Amino acid sequence: MLALALTAELSGVTDLRPLDSPDQPYYYTFKVQCTSCREIHPNWVSVSRFEANEMSGSRGEANFVFKCKMCKRESSATIKAPPAPYTYSSPPTRQPILTFDYRGCEFTEFKPDGEWQATGLESGTAFSGIELNEGEWYDYDEKAGEEVSIKDVGWEVRRA
Repeated sequence: MLALALTAELSGVTDLRPLDSPDQPYYYTFKVQCTSCREIHPNWVSVSRFEANEMSGSRGEANFVFKCKMCKRESSATIKAPPAPYTYSSPPTRQPILTFDYRGCEFTEFKPDGEWQATGLESGTAFSGIELNEGEWYDYDEKAGEEVSIKDVGWEVRRA
């Protein structure tokens, strides 16, 4: 099992999570490495937890099925559960937000393409449309009367 872990400095918000529902699936974007020949695929790949792809030889289904161009081996990965929200902590801590089971490949790097959402820490205000590609986000919480932010965003794919 692998986990996608997030570290971020949250100010005035909590429960940061991708906007990920059957109506609006989030596509998790990764760099993938074959565990047989160690070749890293040059392109980013996207995985949705709502998609099921058949594996060859009728071995079942997975969210992601990949055939290495170098060694021709097929591999797969499946997201095990909905994403866990990243909660406010001071100082910021590394928290796993997504776990996946993999066979024959590993995700090595994550790119936060897509929309995220969060909740106002004191006010409960819902924030959506959060873009984290730049590593930071700023807004204003009308109910709390203060600026809210997400800064110093860091991602790590590691053993669960």
